[in-house]
Amino acid sequence: MRALRFLGLVLIAFGVLALASPAPAQIAVGISVHVGPPALPVYTQPMCPGVGYLWTPGYWAYGDAGYYWVPGTWVLAPRPGLLWTPGYWGWGGGVYAWHAGYWGPHVGFYGGINYGFGFGGVGFAGGEWRGGAFFYNRSVANVNVTVIHNTFNRTVVVNNVHTSFNGGEGGVNYHASAEEERYSHEEHVEATHEQTEHEQAASRDPSFRASENHGHPAVAATGRPGDFHGKDAVASHGAEHTASSHESHAEASHESHATASHESHATASNKEAHSENKSEAKPAKASHSESKPKSSNKSKPKEDNKPHK
Repeated sequence: MRALRFLGLVLIAFGVLALASPAPAQIAVGISVHVGPPALPVYTQPMCPGVGYLWTPGYWAYGDAGYYWVPGTWVLAPRPGLLWTPGYWGWGGGVYAWHAGYWGPHVGFYGGINYGFGFGGVGFAGGEWRGGAFFYNRSVANVNVTVIHNTFNRTVVVNNVHTSFNGGEGGVNYHASAEEERYSHEEHVEATHEQTEHEQAASRDPSFRASENHGHPAVAATGRPGDFHGKDAVASHGAEHTASSHESHAEASHESHATASHESHATASNKEAHSENKSEAKPAKASHSESKPKSSNKSKPKEDNKPHK
């Protein structure tokens, strides 16, 4: 009996020590699927809403209805000195697995994915912490210099590859460097409550589903988390063409229906007035045009950090 009681006390002591000690970072691997995500949409970065906001790029998440877009947005870091490492899809073991993003003192491995706006596949060139203040690189960050004075200008290399996953056929061929491996063992902080709510809100909106927008979400990025209908929300390049194509199709269908009704009515009138003079009018045929998005080419990641254009 005493032995059991002693063993119980030892287990409790180990539990307390485990809770009190800061655990090394764990790379969270979430859902895995057998179909890769669509290419990253091209969009313009919204204006930074204020001092201290950091850019978190958009990404494809996966839910019950398949892939859906989570718009890029500006968020406040959990505390000064932390930088955001984006999540990424990685191929392995016959599936595409999602590796969740996190906050940390350095930007770690994110699959070599070119998310743009400072996240060119390796590291981050959109800004840096200097003491307790964040300074923005104007060459890739969209900031209002009359409001935000902590800025600098550093030229970065342009990368126009929009592949959204690492490894596998068609994926980015890049492995973590020794430095990125070291960063993965630092103490990390999970996504903030605002970031989590932002993703969940996107999952509930059918317009963000890839099956609905065909890779061109109408809202690709926002000025603040969850503000999908605000004045700073921006569409992806190609979303306008998709909307125009749908409207053209709807108009063509409506005109076709009206034409059929007109012809049916004219036939009935001709039968009733067979002995009278006949007149015939042929309605113009409606046309429907459709543009297809260009597919992106595969290449190794470069340090990109120009906004997608």
